[in-house]
Amino acid sequence: MTTEASTNAVSGLERLKVLHNGDKVSLTFSDAEFERRLAGLRKIMAEKDLDAVVLTSYHSIKYYSDFLFTYFGRSYAMVVTADDTCTITANIDAGMPWRRSYGENIVYTDWRRDNFIHAIQESLRQRNVTVRRLGVEDDTLPLDNRNKIQAAFERATLVDVAQAAMFQRMIKSAEEIEVIKHGARIGDIGGEAIKAAIREGISEYEVALIGTEAMVHEIARTFPDSEIRDTWVWFQSGINTDGAHNWATTRKLQRGDILSLNCFPMTSGYYTALERTLFLGEPDERSLELWNVNVEVHRRGLELIKPGAVCKDIAAELNEIFVDRGLLANRTFGYGHSFGVLSHYYGREAGLELREDIDTVLEPGMVVSMEPMITVMDGQPGAGGYREHDILVVDENGAENITKFGFGPENNIIPC
Repeated sequence: MTTEASTNAVSGLERLKVLHNGDKVSLTFSDAEFERRLAGLRKIMAEKDLDAVVLTSYHSIKYYSDFLFTYFGRSYAMVVTADDTCTITANIDAGMPWRRSYGENIVYTDWRRDNFIHAIQESLRQRNVTVRRLGVEDDTLPLDNRNKIQAAFERATLVDVAQAAMFQRMIKSAEEIEVIKHGARIGDIGGEAIKAAIREGISEYEVALIGTEAMVHEIARTFPDSEIRDTWVWFQSGINTDGAHNWATTRKLQRGDILSLNCFPMTSGYYTALERTLFLGEPDERSLELWNVNVEVHRRGLELIKPGAVCKDIAAELNEIFVDRGLLANRTFGYGHSFGVLSHYYGREAGLELREDIDTVLEPGMVVSMEPMITVMDGQPGAGGYREHDILVVDENGAENITKFGFGPENNIIPC
């Protein structure tokens, strides 16, 4: 890199660096797998007549490079051209992004405003790319950064690639499915640790810590070269079960409580989930009735997931069961969603959700959950949130349920 290109003339400090510190580590997937993914992106580039793509989302940078960044107020990117890739990362991370990514890396420093944009420009200049049409991710790209990218390439047209990239991610490879299957198995381990820990007087957060620790140890054993990060548990009791994303609190478990077990092992950006309704002691008659209705919907939903099924048709049929039981208004969200590069802070593939407004057709290689939930408000008979959650891999003949933890009253009433 030339002195002119990399040095701030005022301060004498470098604007950009190449930090090949140490050696590349073993990545989550093979080189062939990353080349397969990049070939898919380059097909999108060809279809949209793009000279390059600047990826800025957690999920796309992770999917195409294996690097999962930590935002903390700094921007990150991955530049993809017809024959090369380069991640753009902040100096605060030093050589780690290069070690943990597929392809080249440029580091930008804090010493001058908009070094991030400068790094994108330099990455393309070094690759002799003249930009006429540049791919960006409009669904996650902040307007301020989009405006700066446009100003940096003032003669270029910015073209959204987010939706096309999402549809590529919806079909999983054999390597991805292997990671997801391990994730489901590890979620079951967390569930068993939680179930064994449930007792009167223990706090929600204490149960959550026990489940998290069990899963983290198993991730480290199964994937010894991976980063250990982002695995968590939402364990809820009583009124705290009303929402699917309620974090654990200091509330102590009481006899008769409805409980929600939610395990989320995260292996290298690949989240999986196990969610179950339980009761501490025998549920009352109305609670048991509500639980069984949700289990009925869950069982039927598992049967409906198969190649050729349409997401909105699955939702419509399951709605009819709740309508028949007078509970449709108690449903809280869609019946399932895609799995892959996924997290509570960077979302999922919205085009593959089992909702009334999604017309995606299920295909072999897709991985989806079945997770019905109903909520009964506080003060009403059977108050609480009821949900079950399994993960299924769609194949040529149907779907394989990779979640093995039992569900329903016959499995999850905890004696006290």
